[in-house]
Amino acid sequence: MHLEILTPEKKVYSGDVYGVQLPGITGLFEVLDKHAPLVSGLRQGRVKVLKDKHTTLASFDIHGGFVEVLNNQATVLAEGADIIED
Repeated sequence: MHLEILTPEKKVYSGDVYGVQLPGITGLFEVLDKHAPLVSGLRQGRVKVLKDKHTTLASFDIHGGFVEVLNNQATVLAEGADIIED
């Protein structure tokens, strides 16, 4: 699956991933490879970019926004994002 995380200022992340963990309005959820089409609001919280089931490639704190999943691509439109160094 291809993932892009965008803010009004810049593209924060772009690449092929196993999946992504997102802070939905009503709780955390994951989007994995070949997920059904989806549009969801996001609250402030942590986005985890997953390399595989057990490995996180990167983490970002977002300030709310939306995610769209279509044709094996997930696009996160965030009001703001800060990279988290692990």
